[in-house]
Amino acid sequence: MKAGVLVFPGSNCDDDCYYVLSDVLGQDVEFVWHGGKKLDHFDALILPGGFSYGDYLRTGAIARFSPVMESVIKFADSGKLVIGICNGFQILLEAGLLPGAMLRNKNLSFICKYVTIRTENIKTPFTNKCKKGQALRIPIAHNEGNYYVDKDTLKKMKSNGQIVFRYCDEDGGVSPSANPNGSLDNIAGIVNEAGNVLGMMPHPERSSEKLLNSEDGRLIFESMIAWVKKNG
Repeated sequence: MKAGVLVFPGSNCDDDCYYVLSDVLGQDVEFVWHGGKKLDHFDALILPGGFSYGDYLRTGAIARFSPVMESVIKFADSGKLVIGICNGFQILLEAGLLPGAMLRNKNLSFICKYVTIRTENIKTPFTNKCKKGQALRIPIAHNEGNYYVDKDTLKKMKSNGQIVFRYCDEDGGVSPSANPNGSLDNIAGIVNEAGNVLGMMPHPERSSEKLLNSEDGRLIFESMIAWVKKNG
């Protein structure tokens, strides 16, 4: 898989994503500066976490207007894979590539800890290596991870299988107590209607090696690699 890792002013998880794809999983990876526009040679794009443009105005609101985003939208519309992690998820929301919006965490504080998320849909390019209902231990680190969408859109997303991950307890139970940020319906990750664009608040790149006490995150990247190998 040929992957591009986007870099915005304020990104801080770009190196982590590059390292996992290149050194851990042995893939061909390049950094893509936010001013660049040539993306056609990639199979997948990763919008990493961080604080793009200092999170001024609103998380992801300024990055959405970076020159590269016009090409990202065309890339996604062509059916190729795009994954936005944490701040990357927020940018995808602002760009209209995914439905909904992010609010501040319910406790109005930054949260950085390991959480457990349940895999709700394994028929996506990002979850084909997971098992239905599998609980993945992956960390979060955000201040605005409280996902919100209107009732009609939520109903549509459920019928389309767009809810991919939900916050859960260690046994896979979805409940308010397992929800770290107040996210609607415990939503931790979603895809677009076509299924080729994923946004998730947890950081899979921070849980892709045993050294980090969890390798669950690499399942997302391995699923992408498998999908590209089959469909590329």
